[in-house]
Amino acid sequence: MSAENESKIALRVLMMPKDTNHEGTIFGGVILSHIDQAAYIEARRHGTHRWVTAAINKVDFIAPVFTGDIVSYRTRTVNEGRTSVTVAVEVEAERRKDGTTVSVTSAQLVLVSIDEDRNPTAFNQKGAEG
Repeated sequence: MSAENESKIALRVLMMPKDTNHEGTIFGGVILSHIDQAAYIEARRHGTHRWVTAAINKVDFIAPVFTGDIVSYRTRTVNEGRTSVTVAVEVEAERRKDGTTVSVTSAQLVLVSIDEDRNPTAFNQKGAEG
């Protein structure tokens, strides 16, 4: 994998009690929101303008996240189109109690560059102003 295609940490979040559900684990929706934010951060590397999420593929949660865990969202661009990018997001939790790291979930998102009228628009490659 070339350095350009390697995943990068886009977001790290300390999970707080306010993020927990009635079972004492972090709400899946909280994780989904962070996945969306991390994908936006990756898309923005392709141009500093409006990006909206058009699609999120299947998301399977394979491990719970607990209060006090530090969750990392690693991203990489897997496809670049004229008006959109596809971003892969890998989610890992560093356990508060022992520091071990577990895989939580992964997803691919399609983000579309839009203009002020909310129409898809071609974006400038390599982070140029759009």
